[in-house]
Amino acid sequence: MATELDQQLMRRAIALARERLGQTWPNPVVGCVIAGGDGVGDGEVLSEAATGPGGPDSASRRLHAEEQALLGAGAAAKGATAYVTLEPCAKRSSDRASCTDRLIAAEIARIVVACRDPSPLAAGEGFERLRAAGVEVEMDLLAGEAADLYAGYRRRLATGLPLIEASTSGAGFDARFEPMPGESLPAAMRRLGQGGYTRLWVEAGGLLEQTLREQALLN
Repeated sequence: MATELDQQLMRRAIALARERLGQTWPNPVVGCVIAGGDGVGDGEVLSEAATGPGGPDSASRRLHAEEQALLGAGAAAKGATAYVTLEPCAKRSSDRASCTDRLIAAEIARIVVACRDPSPLAAGEGFERLRAAGVEVEMDLLAGEAADLYAGYRRRLATGLPLIEASTSGAGFDARFEPMPGESLPAAMRRLGQGGYTRLWVEAGGLLEQTLREQALLN
């Protein structure tokens, strides 16, 4: 049963993720807080992290939030609670160990998750393995507060297309939506979705925004 302290620490994880929003593609942004543990007071934060920077040339830096937080906590993670904004991966697209395997190996006692991940790399498989390893799993805590972090990610998983929104600054977006010369807007969306982009922006009040609205392509 989630407590007020659980909500407080999940909001901390959500805030960590929000600070990194738009900087982690093709990975979704995730925040993780590890607290408590053997010999540690309830709610005492041992370590926290957000998904590492993304982009086309950053494969070596694409560290997941959980693996960074577990590295920071070290042996103190045994018996602790992990607060994670998105369901931990059960598999990785690289040869790195999954976050599920890392959490089990660290002997985390409990994991609290805000949003579920429909990706084939997660989709409930990690939850099943965590429970089988004796980890207490709680899901959907503050899912509504974290949902906007994954609007573009879920859109790309479901349709192959990124979410496009109007903005005055582009803050928090993966990149600006810019079709190539002669490229149709739907073709540009497909190309960028295949490139791992989840949430793109166009200048608010500009011609491109108007055209996207006319074609019902703007969120």
